[in-house]
Amino acid sequence: MTTEPATRDICLAYASAATRQFGPTDLAQLLAKAGSHNLQAGITGMLLYIDGSFFQVLEGDAQVVHKLYDKIQVDPRHCQAIKLIEEPIDQRTFSQWSMGYARVTRTELAKIPGLNDFFGQGSSFESLGEGRAKTLLAAFRQGRWRRRLHG
Repeated sequence: MTTEPATRDICLAYASAATRQFGPTDLAQLLAKAGSHNLQAGITGMLLYIDGSFFQVLEGDAQVVHKLYDKIQVDPRHCQAIKLIEEPIDQRTFSQWSMGYARVTRTELAKIPGLNDFFGQGSSFESLGEGRAKTLLAAFRQGRWRRRLHG
């Protein structure tokens, strides 16, 4: 008797540069469209946007997440997309949000141990690297900003 392998959820986090500035209306439109798509696709996650730089976490079935990330890489609203984390997960961190969005300031990011030097120097998400990306993700897992996460 053969059985199909179980699908495996992954967490994929990436950073990219916006090709233009996004105001509140632009972000609301982006989040509405992404949230609707992600809900239908079974993807959860969150998005940060600061000073023309995106940091996004996608959670879901590996094939579905990879397909979405492939689309993101050619989306004209992004450039310099860099995959920072890709790993299997047993439990989703953002299971309640098809696309949560948190308003976070550079000052708040600079208060996280391990990120204070990075954001204090005005660095952008595209320069995070895997270690700092995991530090940022851990801050969310521990509850930092989750109360303010809009989904």
